[in-house]
Order: sequence, then structure tokens, then C-alpha cells
Amino acid sequence: MARAFTWLQATAIAGAIALVPTATAAMAASDGDTYREIDRFMEVFNQVKKSYVDKVDDKTLIRGAIDGMLNSLDPHSSYMDAVDFQNMKILTEGNYGGLGLSVTMQDGAVKVIAPQEDTPAFRAGIKAGDYITHIDGQLIFGETLDQAITSMRGKPGTKISLTLVRPGRDKPIDVSLVREIIVQKPVKWEVRDGIGYININTFSENTGADVRSAISSVDKSLGHKPLGYVVDLRDNGGGLLSQAIEVSDAFLSYGEIVSQRGRDAADIERYYAKPGDLATGLPVIVLTNAGTASASEIVAGALQDHHRALIMGERSFGKGSVQTLLQLDENSALRLTTARYYTPSGRSVQEGGIRPDIAVPQISDPDYKSRPIFREADLRKHLVNEVKADNAILEEDTKTDPRFAATPDELKKKGVTDFQLWYALQTIGRLSKVPAVTTAAATPKKR
Repeated sequence: MARAFTWLQATAIAGAIALVPTATAAMAASDGDTYREIDRFMEVFNQVKKSYVDKVDDKTLIRGAIDGMLNSLDPHSSYMDAVDFQNMKILTEGNYGGLGLSVTMQDGAVKVIAPQEDTPAFRAGIKAGDYITHIDGQLIFGETLDQAITSMRGKPGTKISLTLVRPGRDKPIDVSLVREIIVQKPVKWEVRDGIGYININTFSENTGADVRSAISSVDKSLGHKPLGYVVDLRDNGGGLLSQAIEVSDAFLSYGEIVSQRGRDAADIERYYAKPGDLATGLPVIVLTNAGTASASEIVAGALQDHHRALIMGERSFGKGSVQTLLQLDENSALRLTTARYYTPSGRSVQEGGIRPDIAVPQISDPDYKSRPIFREADLRKHLVNEVKADNAILEEDTKTDPRFAATPDELKKKGVTDFQLWYALQTIGRLSKVPAVTTAAATPKKR
């Protein structure tokens, strides 16, 4: 990871330097509007320093101006100081003492993206879409996201209490947790009913290798190939593009996986599969939901477009943009949206997401009907899809299907605690019983 990360930084820096002469020449040839706006900024800056009710240091004002500039672009462009930089590195390569929560900031409130499996947050029943209002009894509304994350992390074994507001619930929910060492386990596998189940919860530095290892381990565990594979991408918020490509490549033997396109029409990069499908053409089902985002959508979109897998579950998040890390100095960087990505058929998932081939609601969750769904299109100043989408079509997966009328209690009595996964396993089982279509080789007739 270190080498790849350094290489990305070096490339970004070199690119920025190369652009300086051109940018300077363009600025000199402008009509002066840019300079007038800069003068206006400095006038406001000086007035704030001179007249604000409290003394404000220059660093605070400049940081606020930078954040405001990037917030005017899209939700995923941001300035990263030393703390932000460290948090990002933890997400992609490190372990830490904490709760196992992925969170974001929405309108000044900390919102849960997803809890990581087998962590204190997951065991406490914290769900995607919950709002964290208090930490250890202290109101955190108005704090920065970094402040909230720092408060939730800490020494393993120490206690922490959270107050949650869950849409659909009348009263706040108080939970007590104990911090643990959160080990980044991007991939877990097991065999269920002769079917390989591969759960990918993030795309960090070793995800591709771990998926290949999981496929091999499933085969070894059974002593033969399974009936098929279920790849679980639910609540996977994404990660490294390189790993999304590797995971897709594990199930494809040819063709384009993804393309990314920048500002200029000629600025296109394409990524292709290498020969060799590790799953040897066996049935594959990919599970998605509203928390399936970014790199996860690349995998789902590639396998769907190549008709290599059935996408099952709920429509994905709809983040179809690429962020590049541009290092400014040793302790700061710019995370900037530089491109959109497209599936092999040329689809952009921005706003619309990946629609499942088979829509299956999570009816085993008692809160699924009352909990609002949160996607990219709900984010303020999100990038607009270049193709106007029909909202009615996008929300088609929310319609009630008579096949999914069972209640959580009824399913629990049958031992079904994860209906989407259960339905996927049942579907693989049915597909495996379909007779294979064979073509007889032409042989000369005996005379």
C-alpha cells in the first residue's frame, strides 16, 4: 500500500507542478474578474479580523475559507489536515481502538453509514441511517466530523455511551459499548448449503488478494467446486479503485471492467479483465443495498453488464465519482473529485445507482419499512448525472412485492435472520438444479 500510495501522491504533485505555467498564463490573459474576486475575499478577511466580536486567528479563517470553497463543489471534495490524513490511512490499511463505525456529517449531525461486522457497534444494534447526538452524555451537534471520530476512538477496554436518534422511532436510543481493537478484515468467507459465501465489507489494500484466497478456500473446504457464490456487498461504502478492479477480475475472463472520464472528452482511462474466471462460470449472486457505494458499485456494475452475476437486494447508493488525493505538504492534502466512472455498457451510476436484477427487501429487519433510505442523491450539492433520471423508475425497488409478505417474527421462527442472504442462497440452489445446456460436437457419420 505504501508504494502505491506514494506513487499516487508523486503523480499528483508532478501533475500540479506541470499545470502551473499554463494556469498562470491563462490568469494573466483573463479580464481581471479573478483578481477582483480575490480582492473581495481579502476585504472580507480583513473586516472579520478587525471587527468580529472575538479575536480570530488567521489559520482558522483560512481553513474555513478552504472548507467553504470545497463544500461549494460536491460532498466528496475536501481538505485534509494531519488528523484527516491519518483517519484516511486507517480506513485503507490500519487497525485502531474504537467501535467499528463508518460515519458521515449531514447538516451538522453525525450520521451512521454502516457498522462493521463483529464490532462493538454491530453487536450493539447500531444501524445505517442512525444519527449520533450525544457521546458520553455530551451533545456533539455542531462539532466537526473529526472531533466526533476522535471522541469515539480510544484505548481498547474503555467504556463509551452513545445516544442515537433513529428515524421511525419516537424516543432516542441509548447504547453502552466497550472499545475494542478494530481489525480491518475486508473479506470473510464460509460455506453455506454447498454455496460459497464471500462477504466484502471494504476495499482496502488486500481485498483483491483476499477474495481470490476466499474462492480457493471455499473449493478446498468442500473438496470440489461449490454450487455457486454469493458475494455480499451490502453496506460496503467502497475504497480503493484498484481493489474493485481486482475483485471484478476474479469473476471475469475478458472485457472492460470500468472506465473513468475527466473534464476533457479525451481524458478517458479504461480497465480490462485478464483471462481466467476463478469461479469457472458458476452462478454468482451479488447482494446490494443503499449502503453499497462507489468501489462496490464498480464491481456490481461490471458483473451485471457482463451478465456474469445476478444483482439482488436493493438499489445501491449511487456514487459514480472518482476522488484523487493531491498532497499539498507533509501534513495536508486535497481530496478532489476529478472524474466520473462508467460501467462497461457506458452507464453512469451517479445519483441512480445500480438497480438490482431481482429486488429483495430486507424483511427480516423490523425497522426496514420505517427507516428512511439515504443515497447520493440526498446529499447537498451532489454531482448531477449527465443523463436525466426518472425518479419514479429509481424508486421502483421500494414497491411492495407479495412474495415478501412474511413478518420478522415469522421469519425468526423459521431460523431466518437475514432474509436477503437466505433468498440469495435459495436462488443459487435453484439455479444449480437447472440442467446445463450442452452442444454436441459434430462427428462424421459411419458408413
